Amino acid sequence: DLPPEPDLSDAEFVDLTLADLPELSAIDPESPLIGIIDSGINAHPLIEDILVGSIAVPENLGTADDHGHGTFVGGVATFGDLRGQLAMGMLQRGARLCAAKVIDQTGKFPNSRLTPKLMREAITRLNNEFGCRIFVIALGDRTKLVENGKVGPWAQTLDELVRELDVVIIVAAGNRQPRRGLRVEQAVTEYPTYLVESSNRLCEPAGGINIVTVGAIAHGSGLGPQAGRDVGVRPITARFEPSPFTRIGPGARGAIKPDFIDAGGTLIYDGPTASLQGGEVRPEAGILSLHHRPIDRLFGTRSGTSHAAPLVAFKASQLLARFPDASANLIRALLATSADIPDEASCRLVQLGEEATRNLCGHGLVDAERASFSDDARVILYAEDELAIDHFAVYQIPIPEPFQIERGRRSIRVSLAYDPPVRHSRLDYNGTAMSFRLIRGCDPDHIFEHFRQRTTEEGPFPEIESRYDCKLKPSSTVREKSSLQTATVTFSRDVSEYGDNYYLVIRCASGWAGDVGLQAFAVTVEISHEAEIALYERLTQRVRVRT
Repeated sequence: DLPPEPDLSDAEFVDLTLADLPELSAIDPESPLIGIIDSGINAHPLIEDILVGSIAVPENLGTADDHGHGTFVGGVATFGDLRGQLAMGMLQRGARLCAAKVIDQTGKFPNSRLTPKLMREAITRLNNEFGCRIFVIALGDRTKLVENGKVGPWAQTLDELVRELDVVIIVAAGNRQPRRGLRVEQAVTEYPTYLVESSNRLCEPAGGINIVTVGAIAHGSGLGPQAGRDVGVRPITARFEPSPFTRIGPGARGAIKPDFIDAGGTLIYDGPTASLQGGEVRPEAGILSLHHRPIDRLFGTRSGTSHAAPLVAFKASQLLARFPDASANLIRALLATSADIPDEASCRLVQLGEEATRNLCGHGLVDAERASFSDDARVILYAEDELAIDHFAVYQIPIPEPFQIERGRRSIRVSLAYDPPVRHSRLDYNGTAMSFRLIRGCDPDHIFEHFRQRTTEEGPFPEIESRYDCKLKPSSTVREKSSLQTATVTFSRDVSEYGDNYYLVIRCASGWAGDVGLQAFAVTVEISHEAEIALYERLTQRVRVRT
């Protein structure tokens, strides 16, 4: 089905009044909380009943949002696609909000506090006082780029908090105006080449390994009906292509960053003024959310990765609502399981190569429904566990007969998330490392003998033939630099010769953190077939029999 066509233009959306709006739906008082670490959140009439608390760090900042950024980010975090909701005649919120004000009315951090300590206090207080487990930080330091895999104290602090508090911290990749060439119009003619310039690297703290970093893709061309007829106005992007201001990875130690992408708006080239214009000037080019002065107007539009990050937080909150006891690792793994790079982005970036595509898009665009539910021909299995250093675990993965023999493409996707200790002063930033392998057609005793530690007297370990290894993509050398890993193997022929059980091996290796104890992790396995076959029913029967 085609998406609904709105009756109003984007400019008219911005001018709506309370009397024009559809009914605001109620929200479960136990809905997940999203903490906005920003300029504060004002009591906007569409969120004042779900803003459970606000703090300021330091206290003399006050909690009022004089800048406007925090209220806008909070609106995206609770409504998700607000433009889409209004087009469908609905207003439905997905999460409650709490806020920590850490920047002043000019968007600056206070000089009296070091940013890492400020972040630690803000996140810890929101977690302790309100039970918040999902945080959005749509702020960054553009003067400090992630170069040669090195990150700073701010990123380390956030990575530590993920591990200490079992929380999901979602960070914007940062923005940079297109600067290639001497003429502004080269933002159009040189796109997307300037996205891979070294000066467009992620800025602090977006390179952290345990946090979730989000880059931006365009929701469209950014042209309204009138602009589309103006030959002096030119778009840069089409729908689902990287936003011209988004930043590029990798992150700490070459980790895949950003982790995900989501809609952050776009820019257009305005010929008459020889300028680039985003949602702040052209409503169609930006993301729609709440204005911080609702007496003046209810809504505003902006462009930036700052607005892609809360969209991922919105999706994470839907997962937490469905799995309220899930660890932060499991939420991250489920997000990765559902993410794919849009075809539009892949086609536009093909000239830059596979590595550049991955460094701009990460694992891709998250599908919240796919992350939350299995269906007839697609099943997600998951586990939360712990491993001692230099140990491994083997999970038996049931493979139903229809998956083995039915014609058509079928795939197995494995996602692993863990939260290692970190230290930014070391080249080996993460103190532990984890990895996985998917093995088929091999006796489990042989697998154990291959991976277990052996004494000198026992001799070399028995090899596993390469034909038993599932060729997961991306390769282990690419994915194992990250604490959030996902890889897929696809089959198109009969694989019944390998039996009805595959084996997933998870390994935990020591680094400088040899005394860390047990390393927590979560793993998901998605088994899917393009044909409408009853995988879910078959897997449920097998699990029930074994139980």
